[in-house]
Amino acid sequence: MNFKLINLLIVLFICFSCKNSDVKKTKSTNQEKVSYSKPNIVLLFIDDYGWSDIGYRNPTFNTPNLDQFKKESLDFTRAYIPTPTCSPSRLSLLTGKEAVRLEMSRHIPEEEHFISPKYNIWPKDPMKRPSINYLPLEEVTYAERLKEYGYYNMFIGKWHLGHKGKYPTDQGFDAEFGTTNHGHPKSYYFPFFKGGDPNGFMKNYKEGDYLTDVLTDGAVDFIEGYDKDQPFMMSFWYYSVHGPSVGRKDLLKKYQQAGLKGKYAHHAAMVEAMDESVGRVRKALEEKGIADNTVVIVLSDQGGAYTNAPLSGGKKGGNTLGEGGARVPFLINYPGLTKPNTETNIPVQSVDVYPTLVEIASGAKFEDKQIQGVSLLPLIKGGDIEKRNLYFFRSYEDQYAAVISGDWKLVKYHSGKFELFNVEKDISEQDDLIGTGLEIENKLISDIANWEKEAVPAY
Repeated sequence: MNFKLINLLIVLFICFSCKNSDVKKTKSTNQEKVSYSKPNIVLLFIDDYGWSDIGYRNPTFNTPNLDQFKKESLDFTRAYIPTPTCSPSRLSLLTGKEAVRLEMSRHIPEEEHFISPKYNIWPKDPMKRPSINYLPLEEVTYAERLKEYGYYNMFIGKWHLGHKGKYPTDQGFDAEFGTTNHGHPKSYYFPFFKGGDPNGFMKNYKEGDYLTDVLTDGAVDFIEGYDKDQPFMMSFWYYSVHGPSVGRKDLLKKYQQAGLKGKYAHHAAMVEAMDESVGRVRKALEEKGIADNTVVIVLSDQGGAYTNAPLSGGKKGGNTLGEGGARVPFLINYPGLTKPNTETNIPVQSVDVYPTLVEIASGAKFEDKQIQGVSLLPLIKGGDIEKRNLYFFRSYEDQYAAVISGDWKLVKYHSGKFELFNVEKDISEQDDLIGTGLEIENKLISDIANWEKEAVPAY
């Protein structure tokens, strides 16, 4: 037997094995760098969740998870939606643009209100303004931008930006769960949606299943099973707490026993179920070991359908551009950057999320003049942003436009009426200062007129 040859082969085998081991170790290190040099991002976008419907502002509601999240986060106490209604709010979030610029000034209704494949008309709109039926595919979404920087994009829940063929996976998302054509469910209990199940979402569920829990299961499953060598962004857009108000039965009983009546008891139960969902998602991040490298954002799409006191207005009643309709909960936790339990009263809008996400993903300063939003990273880091006007537009009733400049807010009506409020001193908008000789009045009337000429398509 040639022992010298055998020994040589053993040495070569050991050297080759060590070399391979080093390669694997180096590759693993590189994978870890790719995966974790950029933070994961979770965006929890809640439907019709009022600024006042949160435990730390209103003890009617039990929201221990959001209360805790506030203690760890930056709370934007004056956060607004440019067009506070379902579809336009989603368009603005996804594109960073004021929805009216893309001809969407209302929610996408049932097809009976379509006047063409592209447009719909709302019967009570005094101007009969056409509004687009979908988000145009040529628009660049935050999912498409984040994909450029190596992110995997998961979408869960309510879309309401177009029917099949114009779904999340057509707009830059890699996968979707729970997406339908519907703007809201028929019930939060199975079978959830009316008009059948063309997308096959309901086939795995049964009587007694609750929609918020089902979607949360999908979110948790995604986090637990994620194994790709790239950061992810999970966009969880809730159907809840949009009507119909159907509280989960175990929670509903608690609020009824506490003295809440009718649909408001259901609403409180829905809020708590949503809060449980937030807690479950955050727990999944912690158990996965990635919570310290995940940015979490909580935002609502417009004010609540019930009382929004002390704010005036809300989703219903012709005063949706009131603080109760346009101002929403908005919190961000960026581990390592966010100073815990801090607040800012600088006015911001949901269009600011897009450039913020791009800066987080790219590590570079965001520059795109087609986008109306600005990055909020300076505020997240404890700094400041430039002062600017925020504009609002929707097309349902006489009240249709508004502008915020610092503490001041001007509201405009088709009938020629204006209202002027100092919303910092008068949060309930009870003291209309129009016609009192304030210099800011003429400035804002001029500003909003100039903005309309530039931003609002003429028909």
